[in-house]
This record gives sequence, structure tokens and C-alpha cells, in this order.
Amino acid sequence: MEPREKRLVFPFSAIVGQEKAKLALLAVAVNPLIGGVLLKGDKGTGKSTLVRALANVLPEIEVVADCPFNCNPKNPLEMCDSCYERYENGEELPIAKRKMRVVDLPLSVTIDRLVGTVDVERFLKEGKKALQPGILAEANRGVLYIDEVNLLDDYIADSLLDAAAMGWNTIEREGISFRHPARFILVGSMNPEEGELRPQILDRFGLCVEVSAPMNPEERIEIVKRVEEFHEDPISFYKKYESEEKKLTERIVKAREILPKVEISDDLLKLLAETVVNLGIKTNRAEIATIKTAKAIAALNGRRRVSLEDLEKAMELALPHRLRDRPFQNPPQMRPPKPKDDSKQDHDHKGDHKHEHKKEEKSERRNQESRSQGIGNLEQNFRSSEAKIPRIESKNFDGSEFTGYRSSRDVSVTVVNFPKGIPVSYVPPKGEIRDVDFYNSVICAMLNGKKPPIKLDLNDLRVRVRKAKAPTLWVLLLDSSGSMAVQKRISIAKGIAEKLVENGYIKKSKMALIVAKGNQAEIFVPPTKNYWEVLEKIESVPTGGRTPLSSALYNLLLLANRERMKDRSVKVRAFLITDGKANVPLFGKRIKEEITELARVLKKRDIELTVYDTRGRGINPGLSYVPILERVAGAKVHKV
Repeated sequence: MEPREKRLVFPFSAIVGQEKAKLALLAVAVNPLIGGVLLKGDKGTGKSTLVRALANVLPEIEVVADCPFNCNPKNPLEMCDSCYERYENGEELPIAKRKMRVVDLPLSVTIDRLVGTVDVERFLKEGKKALQPGILAEANRGVLYIDEVNLLDDYIADSLLDAAAMGWNTIEREGISFRHPARFILVGSMNPEEGELRPQILDRFGLCVEVSAPMNPEERIEIVKRVEEFHEDPISFYKKYESEEKKLTERIVKAREILPKVEISDDLLKLLAETVVNLGIKTNRAEIATIKTAKAIAALNGRRRVSLEDLEKAMELALPHRLRDRPFQNPPQMRPPKPKDDSKQDHDHKGDHKHEHKKEEKSERRNQESRSQGIGNLEQNFRSSEAKIPRIESKNFDGSEFTGYRSSRDVSVTVVNFPKGIPVSYVPPKGEIRDVDFYNSVICAMLNGKKPPIKLDLNDLRVRVRKAKAPTLWVLLLDSSGSMAVQKRISIAKGIAEKLVENGYIKKSKMALIVAKGNQAEIFVPPTKNYWEVLEKIESVPTGGRTPLSSALYNLLLLANRERMKDRSVKVRAFLITDGKANVPLFGKRIKEEITELARVLKKRDIELTVYDTRGRGINPGLSYVPILERVAGAKVHKV
């Protein structure tokens, strides 16, 4: 069956272009300790094809034949508890050769399936507690592939990160204590338009590559021809590239043999460290991943010494995704390192770095958000707008700088009989059974007097109670009417809106933007996790015209209803940035009556409203409807 599986996968060597992505994948195949690869790019650019094709060129590994964890029979440090006990007792472990596998991690995976759980069948028949291995066991010493990794649930990602960082999966649950190695090549792919990755997960990937479709017509024509040929006759197409695939496998095997002997000079190490410092990268994983990658590239080329070219290629793969200090910051431009030829050049080079470092310190004191040149216009506008935001005051505000919502406890929900979230308890089922707690069901059966082998009935079954993160929607309502142009209120409003987008990114909330201007409000951005799009729309919002506040609140209600039709558990938070004035009725009624009625519905629909009142201190002519929203809708009001 194995040769047939190979032919059904598009050959790695037949992929046109994408040389950086290929190099990154081959490097981690040589040295999995690099920490994995993240492929970022638009849909249809061949990210999944690259990863699945990698399986064809991965070499065979030796494993303990009767162990489900793919333990290394020659290294006790890479053995599970059971194999290590056998090894210590002097037992000769059976050895088998097996291809490295690419294991897919589905987005719908449960925590039990990921880390492992109780073997229910054995427990029911024999009454013994045994472990049923999870996906981390299957992926040990192989490749764990997560498509759309940015959409992975937080609690799953946290467990995955723990295993990836430690190299071990420790299972402590339901009376079972077990540990097995979980040393896998972590490969993820994502489309940035669907949302960004959490910084903690992003830093776990040793390498990151931007994958884009080639803009050369000849290359695109060649891609079409090869794909058509593969679809017409996969077997013949694979045979055409079979020799190239074998050469790649042999190259990886040879590189693994050379890798322990590869050396890097102190000059290159110093050059790398200086470059990382000058770029303002704080994590030590930057240098570690770069050195390991440079050595792997040298080994792939059959050399035992890292060259400057190897280091440059490694830096292009390991550093770009670590350049941002904060969300939505355009990273500084990377400059290729220059070798030092003699002591004079070395002295001059040091002087240059000292001079640059002093300049960076001055810049750091002026503005901590930028460390070097190359920050884009969007970030400069963001900083200039943010600088204009004065301190915000309110009844329930502590007087510190505006930071948005930092606690995520208020968006967690308790779910019963639903396989998402962290298990906290169990209860008897009501209605359809979807999330059975087998272990506690068996315990209940035994407490009811049943003995192994146990046959469960409906009275014995229990379903899990879980804590899960509720999906959230943050709606920004931006007043850009003519009155907001007074005293540059719109600049302050846009600065607040951009800060809210940054906090929404941290909380992984969906964002939407409604703009109140002219005769009616308009939904500028429907609910999305493409935070860059929201920022760009905020920047481009024009100012002028009348203030349709009623229309903005009505659009908010419509938006919330649509999202809750998809998922009833959605928590909706609205942030209204306005001077509180309104002069356009929605239904032909008096504006005060309309806003009072809409505010009452907002409270009834459990939509949490926060108002940022941009009116300055002193005399403000004209009626403000902010007090009505505070009194009727229960809005939290922050005075700017």
C-alpha cells in the first residue's frame, strides 16, 4: 500500500518555485529541533501541497516494533515510560523500520484525542486502567501538520505548545499517570486574511515563510501543465519524478549524518548576535533557530562549515516573524550581514553598531513602539493618533492609560454535553448524548453494583461539563460627522478605534466597523478577523455631514442578530466613539424617542455598550444623547 500512497501525492521535486518554503521544510527534516515551519500565504498558493509532498521524501526511522509511541530503540532518552522500564530490565526491544509520517491535526480535535485518554474498551472488559494514545503519540518522530493553524482553539493550542516545548506529553487524568516522547516537526499553514496567530504560538515556529503565487507567466503555465498531467495519470507522473524524490531522501539522510560535525565560526556567531540586537528582537529563540537552520543548510549542501551565505538564508527564514514587538507593527527592514575581512574593518563595524545602538536608545526613549527605520505609514499614523489620546476618565476607571479589556474570564461559558473546552465536571445527560464521560460513567456503574465486564445502560451514562471560551464580536461604531471635525475629535476617535482593534486581536475577537455619517450609518467592515482590513478602513473614513446616531444603533442590532443566528452563544460588545450629538431620525419619530427605544432594545438583547465621549471639557453647545445611553442601555461612559 505504501508505494500507492506515494503516487497519489504530488511529488515534492515536481513543485514549481517556492524555493524558500522547500528549503525550510528540508532543513527541519534534517534537524527537527529547529522547531517547525509556518507557511503563510493566500489561498491556493500550494501550502498544503508542499507539506503533504514532504512525506514522500522523509527517510525511514527505527522504532520499537510493539510500541504505539514510535520510541527510539537506541536512545533511552526518547523512550516512553513502558519502553524505558523494559530497557532498564535488560529486555531486548524489537526493532522495526517505518517511514516518517505526516499526521494531520484537524481543527475540530478534542483534548482527549490530542493527548490521549482512558482505553474505555479495555476498562469495560478487564476493569484495568489503560491509555488510549492520542495524536501526539502518532506524531512522535514525525510531522504534525496543522492546516489553518490560526483558527485552532486556544485550549488545544496551549496543550500543543506545552508538548512541543518540552518534547514530552505528560498525561495526568482519571487515575492515569503516563509520559511519552512527543518530538515532532511542527508544520502549520495559514491565510493571514482569516486572522493572526497568537504571539506565543508564532514564536514556537522556528521558521516562517511567506508563500505566494508566482507572478511569472512561464512559471504559472508550467504549474498548470504539471497539475493537469498529475490528475490525468498520477502513477506515471510520480514515476517521472521518482529518481528525484529518492535523491532528496538520500540528501536528507546524508545531511543528518553530517549535521553533528558541522561547525560555525565565532565571527559569524558574533555577526548574528549583533544583527539580532540591532533589529530589537527580544526572544533568544531567534539565534538558536538561526544557528540550527544554518547548520542544517550547510549539511544539506554536504559541507561541514557554515558559510556567510548559509547564515543569510537561515536569517531570512528564522528572523522576519520575530521582528514585531506588538500587533500591526510593520517590521524594520532586514539588511544582509557583512563579513569582517580584517581587524580594521572589524573595528569600524563595531563603531557603526555602537553609533546605531545609541540612535536606537534615543528613539526608544522618544517612542517605545519603533526601534528602527522601515516602519510603514500605517504604523506612523497609528502612533500619531495614539499620541493624541488623552487620559480617559469614568466612574469605574482606574485612571491608567487606555488598555481595553484585559481579562478574558468574563467571556467564558459553561457548556454541557458539548465536546469543546476544558472538562470540569460531569452530569447525567438530558436529550441527545454527544460528549460522554466514559470513565465516570463506568465509575457510576460500579457504584451501582455492577462488576467487570461492565455493560452500561442509560442510567449509568454521564456527560461532561466544560468551561469554554465564548465567541465574541466587537463592533466599533465610529461617528465621523461634521461635528467630529471640531477640535480634531476625529483624530482622537480614530486613535481609540485603532487601540480597540489591537485589543480585539489579542482577544481573538471578531471585529466589525459601523460608520455614522451623512443620512444613514453604513457597515464599513462586516464581522471579520482580518484586523488589518479594519485598521485600513478606519484610516480611510471621511469626515463631514450629519449624524445618523439612530441608524448606527439600528445597524448594530441587525449585525448582532445575524451573528447570533449563526451561534447563539456569541457575546456582543459595542464601542461607540462619538460626541453624542444626533440630527437624523431613523423612523421619522423624534430622535430622543428613537434613541431611548433603541437603547432599551440593546439592553434587552444583552449587548454590552461602551461609549467614548469625545466632547472636551467646558461648554459644549447642542444636545448630547450619551446620558440616555448611559441610563437606559446601561452603557459605560468614558470621558475623553
